[in-house]
Amino acid sequence: MHSRGRRRGRSGFRFGKIKQLFSLPAAAWEYAIGKWHGMEASHEMLAEAVPLQLAEGAVAELTEAWLKLEGQPAHAGMTAEGETDRLLIERILAETSRLNRNNVTRTEAYRLMYQRHPELHWAMLAHLVSRNGGWNMTDLAGEWLPRLLPGDKRQSVFLLLEHANAFIFGDAYPQLLLYEESVRVQRPLFHLLPAFGVTRFMRPVWEQFWQRRDSAPLTVALIVNEQHFIEQRVVQDEYFRKNVIDTFFFGMQSLLQLNAVMFPYHTGGELRLAGLIMEHFDDLAERIEFGKALYGILFGVPRIREGALDFAAKGRHTGSRVDYAPQLFARIRHEAPAALYKERLLGGKLLPGAAPLYSPELGAAWANQSLEAAEPGDWFRSAADIAPYFRKLKLPRSFELTNEYGLLLNKIELAVLAAQQLRVEEPGARGE
Repeated sequence: MHSRGRRRGRSGFRFGKIKQLFSLPAAAWEYAIGKWHGMEASHEMLAEAVPLQLAEGAVAELTEAWLKLEGQPAHAGMTAEGETDRLLIERILAETSRLNRNNVTRTEAYRLMYQRHPELHWAMLAHLVSRNGGWNMTDLAGEWLPRLLPGDKRQSVFLLLEHANAFIFGDAYPQLLLYEESVRVQRPLFHLLPAFGVTRFMRPVWEQFWQRRDSAPLTVALIVNEQHFIEQRVVQDEYFRKNVIDTFFFGMQSLLQLNAVMFPYHTGGELRLAGLIMEHFDDLAERIEFGKALYGILFGVPRIREGALDFAAKGRHTGSRVDYAPQLFARIRHEAPAALYKERLLGGKLLPGAAPLYSPELGAAWANQSLEAAEPGDWFRSAADIAPYFRKLKLPRSFELTNEYGLLLNKIELAVLAAQQLRVEEPGARGE
């Protein structure tokens, strides 16, 4: 009887402790205030916004071209023009492979491409999203996630991120290089796209861009393409479904808001954060609309565009969150990790005397990977499948995350403390 009561008491304490950790009145109040400030700042910037437009004529022209592609073989119409084309194809493949070594090399390649060709909006969007991918990768070896996730699971999550990152680069970067070569020789070379395994969906888009120089349809098409490209190869892959996407931890990402994509941007001498939080990574349509919304923020809101471009130009991407928050994170541990983690944050700021949170650079967290080549195949089936994505580019109502981000960090820390509390109080943990 005594033992049973003791177990019931321990269980009640456990529940009470977790409830306490996740329902602190001060934290809830600060979160509400932060959310309100974010919405207020978003509304102020929306008043200055110049929303991106998808011209009806351009979309109608593309739709007609896509309808003609239905039922055609994937690489129909490919023509090469001898030795010159062959050498160009080999050079583009070699350059893509050289820059596809890791997240840092890919991210910088996107930035330099945009610097050379600012009409390629997608390259800057990809640069900033890829920065987030690198930060997510190093989080897996950083301060908190090793305390929430065993090593084999962290390896699996990293491999999912790395495959998605590398596969998108391997498909998209040759397209950007081919456009760059077309500019150099002053004639379109998009008949060579099939040589790189690019879906037939993209050729009419590039040909239209060559004529119109309208960045919006091209950017949306590249977003649609990249997400379709990884859908079967990564998101629906049996290994990643079993070991990552269908796991409890991955389901916890929405609760912990680990899937935020942030654009650091300079404004008024201050570095702030804009962006969005994805709810369901495994939903293809949501990923595409998410990418479109990020595009709308980045290139439709002048303060974000100018501030994010300034950030990207001034700060080299390393994979460490020190890149944008040196007041919170450190690339090198200031002290050996203790067996039990002690609270370091309050309101998104370090407590007095607390050591910075460990956030390593990519090279210190993960070695370069030798990945298998992406499975060949063309995802495009019908114009009707992709037409909904070209109806409108909407700006989200709220996207300023600076104040909310501090509470997001608090939430992750509380999850670590709660998990630790459960382990400490497990029967037998203290020799009981």
